Amino acid sequence: MLTADEDGKADWDDALLLQRSTELGRVIFTQDSDFLVLAAAWQTNRREFSGLVYAHQLRVTIGGAIHDLVLIASLMRLEEMRNRVEFLPL
Repeated sequence: MLTADEDGKADWDDALLLQRSTELGRVIFTQDSDFLVLAAAWQTNRREFSGLVYAHQLRVTIGGAIHDLVLIASLMRLEEMRNRVEFLPL
């Protein structure tokens, strides 16, 4: 796991963060719905990204999100997440 803050990119906009995660070969987990709009636009324009996992703050507990993220990480390869958006809870 790597947070935007740990990567020194906390002040970057969403598009740069999605690009950075793709460069690093990492899937983004977010509760920011702006990423859903961005990912949809990238899918429409066939722009590659490593994948996105979205959880609405009021629809999943922290424990539930961690459980589902571990499940996704255990069952899916990065190639399977490419250009894909997954919603929590599963």
